[in-house]
Amino acid sequence: WLNQSHNACVNYANRNATKPSPTSKFIQGYLGAVISAVSIAVGLNVLVQRANKFTPATRLLIQRFVPFPAVASANICNVVLMRHTELEEGIDVLDNNGNIVGSSRIAAKHALLETALTRVVLPMPILVLPPIIMSILEKTSLLRSRPRMILPVQSLVCLAAFGLALPLAISLFPQMSEIETSRLEPEIAMATTSKTVVYNKGL
Repeated sequence: WLNQSHNACVNYANRNATKPSPTSKFIQGYLGAVISAVSIAVGLNVLVQRANKFTPATRLLIQRFVPFPAVASANICNVVLMRHTELEEGIDVLDNNGNIVGSSRIAAKHALLETALTRVVLPMPILVLPPIIMSILEKTSLLRSRPRMILPVQSLVCLAAFGLALPLAISLFPQMSEIETSRLEPEIAMATTSKTVVYNKGL
Protein backbone atom coordinates (compact mmCIF):
# COMPACT_ATOMS: atom_id res chain seq x y z
CA TRP A 1 0.00 0.00 0.00
CA LEU A 2 2.80 2.41 0.93
CA ASN A 3 4.72 1.56 -2.25
CA GLN A 4 1.71 2.00 -4.53
CA SER A 5 0.64 5.19 -2.70
CA HIS A 6 4.11 6.56 -3.39
CA ASN A 7 3.85 5.43 -7.04
CA ALA A 8 0.44 7.09 -7.37
CA CYS A 9 1.84 10.41 -6.14
CA VAL A 10 4.88 10.09 -8.45
CA ASN A 11 2.63 9.31 -11.45
CA TYR A 12 0.34 12.23 -10.65
CA ALA A 13 3.17 14.71 -10.05
CA ASN A 14 4.96 13.71 -13.27
CA ARG A 15 1.92 13.59 -15.56
CA ASN A 16 1.32 15.86 -18.54
CA ALA A 17 -0.29 18.73 -16.62
CA THR A 18 -1.31 20.96 -19.54
CA LYS A 19 -4.95 20.64 -18.46
CA PRO A 20 -6.24 21.19 -14.92
CA SER A 21 -7.36 18.09 -13.05
CA PRO A 22 -9.93 18.37 -10.22
CA THR A 23 -9.17 16.88 -6.80
CA SER A 24 -12.07 14.41 -7.17
CA LYS A 25 -10.36 12.88 -10.23
CA PHE A 26 -7.12 12.49 -8.23
CA ILE A 27 -8.96 10.75 -5.37
CA GLN A 28 -10.81 8.41 -7.79
CA GLY A 29 -7.59 7.59 -9.59
CA TYR A 30 -5.67 7.08 -6.34
CA LEU A 31 -8.26 4.69 -4.84
CA GLY A 32 -8.57 2.72 -8.08
CA ALA A 33 -4.78 2.55 -8.55
CA VAL A 34 -3.97 1.46 -5.00
CA ILE A 35 -6.84 -1.05 -4.67
CA SER A 36 -6.11 -2.71 -8.03
CA ALA A 37 -2.34 -2.71 -7.48
CA VAL A 38 -2.50 -4.18 -3.97
CA SER A 39 -5.12 -6.76 -5.09
CA ILE A 40 -2.86 -7.95 -7.92
CA ALA A 41 0.24 -8.15 -5.72
CA VAL A 42 -1.48 -9.93 -2.81
CA GLY A 43 -3.53 -12.17 -5.13
CA LEU A 44 -0.46 -13.52 -6.94
CA ASN A 45 1.33 -14.23 -3.66
CA VAL A 46 -1.72 -16.07 -2.27
CA LEU A 47 -2.01 -18.18 -5.46
CA VAL A 48 1.62 -19.29 -5.19
CA GLN A 49 1.28 -20.11 -1.48
CA ARG A 50 -1.79 -22.27 -2.16
CA ALA A 51 -0.24 -24.09 -5.13
CA ASN A 52 0.08 -27.66 -3.85
CA LYS A 53 1.53 -29.06 -7.11
CA PHE A 54 4.92 -27.47 -6.47
CA THR A 55 7.59 -28.85 -4.18
CA PRO A 56 8.61 -26.58 -1.27
CA ALA A 57 11.89 -25.71 -3.04
CA THR A 58 10.09 -24.82 -6.30
CA ARG A 59 7.49 -22.78 -4.42
CA LEU A 60 10.23 -20.83 -2.64
CA LEU A 61 11.95 -20.13 -5.98
CA ILE A 62 8.69 -18.95 -7.58
CA GLN A 63 7.91 -16.78 -4.55
CA ARG A 64 11.21 -14.98 -5.08
CA PHE A 65 10.13 -13.98 -8.59
CA VAL A 66 6.41 -13.31 -7.93
CA PRO A 67 7.08 -9.68 -6.90
CA PHE A 68 8.13 -8.75 -10.46
CA PRO A 69 4.90 -9.60 -12.35
CA ALA A 70 2.92 -8.38 -9.34
CA VAL A 71 4.67 -5.00 -9.18
CA ALA A 72 4.88 -4.58 -12.97
CA SER A 73 1.15 -5.20 -13.53
CA ALA A 74 0.28 -3.10 -10.47
CA ASN A 75 2.43 -0.24 -11.80
CA ILE A 76 0.63 -0.33 -15.17
CA CYS A 77 -2.75 -0.08 -13.40
CA ASN A 78 -1.40 2.73 -11.25
CA VAL A 79 -0.15 4.79 -14.23
CA VAL A 80 -3.34 4.37 -16.26
CA LEU A 81 -5.71 5.15 -13.38
CA MET A 82 -3.73 8.11 -12.05
CA ARG A 83 -3.50 9.67 -15.53
CA HIS A 84 -6.82 8.55 -17.05
CA THR A 85 -7.96 12.18 -17.53
CA GLU A 86 -5.28 12.50 -20.24
CA LEU A 87 -6.99 9.71 -22.18
CA GLU A 88 -10.36 11.43 -21.82
CA GLU A 89 -9.30 15.00 -22.64
CA GLY A 90 -6.10 14.49 -24.67
CA ILE A 91 -2.75 16.25 -24.28
CA ASP A 92 -1.28 19.23 -26.09
CA VAL A 93 0.89 18.54 -29.14
CA LEU A 94 3.40 21.14 -30.37
CA ASP A 95 4.85 21.91 -33.79
CA ASN A 96 8.55 22.55 -34.55
CA ASN A 97 8.25 26.14 -33.34
CA GLY A 98 6.75 25.15 -30.00
CA ASN A 99 3.23 26.31 -30.92
CA ILE A 100 0.28 24.27 -29.64
CA VAL A 101 -1.38 22.57 -32.61
CA GLY A 102 -4.20 20.90 -30.70
CA SER A 103 -5.18 18.41 -28.02
CA SER A 104 -4.74 14.75 -28.97
CA ARG A 105 -6.12 11.61 -27.32
CA ILE A 106 -3.95 9.47 -29.60
CA ALA A 107 -0.81 11.23 -28.32
CA ALA A 108 -2.11 10.68 -24.77
CA LYS A 109 -2.36 6.92 -25.45
CA HIS A 110 1.23 6.90 -26.70
CA ALA A 111 2.36 8.89 -23.64
CA LEU A 112 0.70 6.46 -21.23
CA LEU A 113 1.98 3.42 -23.12
CA GLU A 114 5.55 4.71 -23.03
CA THR A 115 5.27 5.59 -19.33
CA ALA A 116 3.72 2.18 -18.54
CA LEU A 117 6.60 0.42 -20.32
CA THR A 118 9.12 2.31 -18.18
CA ARG A 119 7.20 1.15 -15.08
CA VAL A 120 7.57 -2.46 -16.27
CA VAL A 121 11.30 -2.10 -16.95
CA LEU A 122 12.00 -0.18 -13.71
CA PRO A 123 11.35 -3.04 -11.24
CA MET A 124 12.90 -5.68 -13.52
CA PRO A 125 16.54 -5.39 -12.38
CA ILE A 126 15.45 -4.71 -8.78
CA LEU A 127 13.16 -7.74 -8.46
CA VAL A 128 14.89 -10.19 -10.82
CA LEU A 129 18.63 -9.63 -10.30
CA PRO A 130 18.76 -9.67 -6.44
CA PRO A 131 17.00 -13.07 -6.12
CA ILE A 132 19.42 -14.59 -8.67
CA ILE A 133 22.49 -12.99 -7.10
CA MET A 134 21.40 -13.79 -3.53
CA SER A 135 20.63 -17.44 -4.36
CA ILE A 136 24.27 -17.73 -5.50
CA LEU A 137 25.78 -15.72 -2.61
CA GLU A 138 23.79 -17.59 0.05
CA LYS A 139 25.58 -20.79 -0.98
CA THR A 140 29.01 -19.30 -0.32
CA SER A 141 30.90 -20.23 2.84
CA LEU A 142 31.10 -16.56 3.86
CA LEU A 143 27.32 -16.12 4.21
CA ARG A 144 26.72 -19.67 5.45
CA SER A 145 29.06 -19.08 8.37
CA ARG A 146 27.75 -15.52 8.94
CA PRO A 147 23.95 -15.54 8.48
CA ARG A 148 23.69 -12.01 9.96
CA MET A 149 25.50 -10.72 6.87
CA ILE A 150 22.67 -11.81 4.54
CA LEU A 151 20.48 -8.75 5.18
CA PRO A 152 23.21 -6.09 4.69
CA VAL A 153 24.54 -7.91 1.58
CA GLN A 154 21.02 -8.15 0.13
CA SER A 155 20.48 -4.43 0.85
CA LEU A 156 23.68 -3.56 -1.06
CA VAL A 157 22.67 -5.80 -3.99
CA CYS A 158 19.22 -4.16 -4.13
CA LEU A 159 20.75 -0.68 -3.93
CA ALA A 160 23.11 -1.45 -6.82
CA ALA A 161 20.24 -2.91 -8.88
CA PHE A 162 18.07 0.15 -8.25
CA GLY A 163 20.94 2.47 -9.18
CA LEU A 164 21.15 0.63 -12.50
CA ALA A 165 17.39 0.36 -13.12
CA LEU A 166 16.24 3.95 -12.56
CA PRO A 167 18.35 5.76 -15.19
CA LEU A 168 17.90 2.82 -17.60
CA ALA A 169 14.08 2.90 -17.35
CA ILE A 170 13.76 6.70 -17.55
CA SER A 171 16.07 6.91 -20.57
CA LEU A 172 13.99 4.46 -22.66
CA PHE A 173 11.78 7.25 -24.03
CA PRO A 174 12.53 10.98 -24.16
CA GLN A 175 10.24 13.15 -22.04
CA MET A 176 9.40 15.24 -25.11
CA SER A 177 8.39 12.46 -27.51
CA GLU A 178 7.83 12.84 -31.24
CA ILE A 179 4.98 11.42 -33.31
CA GLU A 180 4.04 11.69 -37.00
CA THR A 181 1.17 14.13 -37.59
CA SER A 182 -0.51 11.66 -39.98
CA ARG A 183 -1.02 9.24 -37.06
CA LEU A 184 -3.01 11.79 -35.06
CA GLU A 185 -6.60 13.02 -35.32
CA PRO A 186 -7.53 14.49 -38.77
CA GLU A 187 -8.23 17.95 -37.33
CA ILE A 188 -4.70 18.10 -35.88
CA ALA A 189 -3.12 16.87 -39.12
CA MET A 190 -4.97 19.64 -40.99
CA ALA A 191 -3.97 22.33 -38.48
CA THR A 192 -0.22 22.16 -39.20
CA THR A 193 2.22 21.67 -42.04
CA SER A 194 4.73 19.91 -39.76
CA LYS A 195 5.23 16.22 -40.54
CA THR A 196 5.86 15.52 -36.88
CA VAL A 197 4.73 17.05 -33.59
CA VAL A 198 6.00 16.63 -30.04
CA TYR A 199 4.25 16.01 -26.74
CA ASN A 200 5.27 15.83 -23.10
CA LYS A 201 4.84 12.18 -22.09
CA GLY A 202 5.60 12.87 -18.42
CA LEU A 203 8.04 10.69 -16.47
